[in-house]
Formats: sequence, structure tokens, C-alpha cells
Amino acid sequence: MKYVPDATADRQFESDNTVDRVGVDGLLSELDEYAVEQALQLKEKAGDDTEVTALCVGPEKAVDAVRKALQMGADKGIHVSDEAIAGSDYIATSLVLAKAVEKAGAEKPVDLVMCGMASTDASGSVVPAMLAERLDLPQVTFASVIEAQGDQVRIKRDGDTATEVIGATMPLVLSVTDQTGEARYPSFKGIMAAKKKPMETWSLADIGVEADQVGLSVAWSQVEETAARPPRTAGEIVTDEDGSGAEALTGFLASKKFI
Repeated sequence: MKYVPDATADRQFESDNTVDRVGVDGLLSELDEYAVEQALQLKEKAGDDTEVTALCVGPEKAVDAVRKALQMGADKGIHVSDEAIAGSDYIATSLVLAKAVEKAGAEKPVDLVMCGMASTDASGSVVPAMLAERLDLPQVTFASVIEAQGDQVRIKRDGDTATEVIGATMPLVLSVTDQTGEARYPSFKGIMAAKKKPMETWSLADIGVEADQVGLSVAWSQVEETAARPPRTAGEIVTDEDGSGAEALTGFLASKKFI
């Protein structure tokens, strides 16, 4: 899961043109809430011996995203936080996530790594595939419908011209879209129960990643310049004082190629 700046907040960039993730209100990425929901639904069908772990990489405040998943019903939380991670690109992020998944599965193997289709801030949609490559697992992405029985998973993926049905065998990496169904809202009971659930905080050293493998200095891509969006200008008003309003409106729409 990803902790992202609140879209309704006054989002800013740091002096190095990275997104300010500390000085702005943040929350669990909405697209990742669908992944949490689908993981919980799979657990409900599979039984109590299934465990859902919420994993997030981010600054200190990103622990709020993990707490949200616990309140929704996840069993345990893991927050990977280290100052060296700041400014990491997709490649470094996937490395940290993969190492964290491997550590989480050291005692009990991980059957399914569930991801959102993208994050609501960067919208890259590439981390699930990179994560699957690093974990050497098959990937099944952009699922709109998920069916699972035993170690078999079947999904529907909606494309521009057709819908695909894809099957795979666990363990695997799976990403889901916002068409899988509305995510549940944490109940009061869930909020209270989350306070007693196990939560671990790991550093890069805990997962075996060197500081020089992550961060802005080793990123394969960087933002060189940012500019504020220009303010909206006043629209053009079409008047109809002499009965020519319809003609003027039609001409305006045609000039903009709307008709």
C-alpha cells in the first residue's frame, strides 16, 4: 500500500523537486483500498487460517495508512521507514517492497501479494510488475473480478476492446482495479480492534537493503523542474440580444471542434 498526499490538501514540492510527503496531510491511496478489500474478501472465503498483512513503505506519518488497513480488517501491519528511502524511484521502491515481502514470509511463506492498480499520486502502474520480477513470481494484473479456490486464482481483465480471463497458481503477485467493488469503511469495532493488532516498523538494515541502493541519488529518473498550474481564465460569454445567440454558440463550439 502507498501513503499519498491528500488530493484536497495544498500539495507542494521539496527543493529537490520531490513531492513533500512530510509537511502535507496524507492518507492511504484510494486505489490501494480496493486491494485491501479484495485481500479481506479472499480471507473470508478461505478461513481463519489465512492472514492478511498490510505493508507500506514511507515516512513516519505513513503508519496512518497501515492503521487504516488494520481498521478495515487486516491482521498485522508492517511499516518500512528510513530517511534514505526519500526520493526513491519505482525501481528502488520495488526493491524495498520485495525485500520486505521476503522478510515477512521468512516464517510463513507468502501466497499472494496484492497491490492496487496504481497510486493516486504518481499513477505509474509499474510497481506490481517490478515486484513480481524481483520476487520471481508470476503476475496477474488489472483484475476487475477475482475468483480463488485453493491455490488457483482466476481473474477478469477489462481492456479497450475485449475482456480477458486469466488463470494462475499461487504464489503470485496480483493487482486490482477500482472496478472490483467498493472498499469497506472501518467500523467502530474495527477501529478499536486495530489498536491491539501487531505492528512492526522496519528500517533498511532490517530488510537487508543498503542506503546507497535507494534514494534520489540513484534514481533512474528525476524531475528537473516544476511549475504551478496557471489560474483558470474567464470563459467566453455568448449573449442573445438580437436573436443571434444560437448562431454564435454554434460557431464557438465548432471552432473548438466540439461539434
